[in-house]
Amino acid sequence: MRRGDSYAPVFVGTAGIPATYGERAQPPASVCSGTVSGLLDRRLIFVTGKGGVGKSTVATALGLLAARRGLRTIVAELAAQQRVQRVFEQKGERFSEVEIAPGLFTISIDPERAMEEYLRLKVGAVGFALSSSRLFQAFAMATPGMRELLSIGKVWELAQLQRHTRGAAPYDFVVVDAPATGHGVGILKTPRTFAEIARVGPIARQGRRIATTIVDREFTGIVAVATPEEMAVTETLALNEALAEDELALDLAIVNALYPARFVADEADELAAALPRTRSRAARSALSAALSEHARALLQREQLDRLQEGLDVPLVELPYLFAEQIGPGELEQLADALEVGLKAPNLIG
Repeated sequence: MRRGDSYAPVFVGTAGIPATYGERAQPPASVCSGTVSGLLDRRLIFVTGKGGVGKSTVATALGLLAARRGLRTIVAELAAQQRVQRVFEQKGERFSEVEIAPGLFTISIDPERAMEEYLRLKVGAVGFALSSSRLFQAFAMATPGMRELLSIGKVWELAQLQRHTRGAAPYDFVVVDAPATGHGVGILKTPRTFAEIARVGPIARQGRRIATTIVDREFTGIVAVATPEEMAVTETLALNEALAEDELALDLAIVNALYPARFVADEADELAAALPRTRSRAARSALSAALSEHARALLQREQLDRLQEGLDVPLVELPYLFAEQIGPGELEQLADALEVGLKAPNLIG
């Protein structure tokens, strides 16, 4: 994908958590027959990374790959964003689950709508009255961490085998386009934090249920997206340490926008030697461009090596896409590259 593109990939998981947590539904036959193991066996995937690395794009490409595998998949965007819908040129009501491709859905999660849904479900008529109160909404939204808890609570609901939303069908795989690194760790910690603060009552119970889901590594996966650049790699390494401090774990790193290594060292030396001898302006421009791209590819691979040395998790590489904008076609290309990269042992099968 293009460097700096505001739209980034998304991730998804398999068909949600049962009402009595601990049971696991069997994946669709089409998945089982493909001996799929590892990442796509999880039901819930959080995708995070430094801003501008293509996180949302990667998450969406992962969702496309899961849908190809026969998993009913949804990509959930937080903070009421609707970038996925726009890329697929699909229109839908805010906070609604919209099908954007066969077997692939998306939703833009708005904390206030999530609160209304929760109150109406749990408290009935009283909840309806509270959800209609602007004063109550303002108070609730001002509570530190409440927006994050409501957002991740909706994500948890999407991952249930028995959905709490009336008439909603379950999903096999839920990909969450999580906030950028630092905030991404915070949102994963929020349910446990609220459970510890509240101790008793519905918020404590819900917080514990969600926190238990997040730390279950058979159910939930955490994926970091980085570009092969110093700042992005540094932030990814820091993310890995922060997760470990909170008893969470990174499962996979995806290196996005990697330039191709077109020349070996001897070939690059020949190009450099030919440059001062070349009189044609067009030829000199072509040689300069080739040498510049080669130099950038070398720098990227230095950062790739640094990331490999600093992480004890698999790395998957995605190519830089020389495209003006990311559309469905480009996302399909990235899904192809993901499928190839995830075919390593214990990743996809």
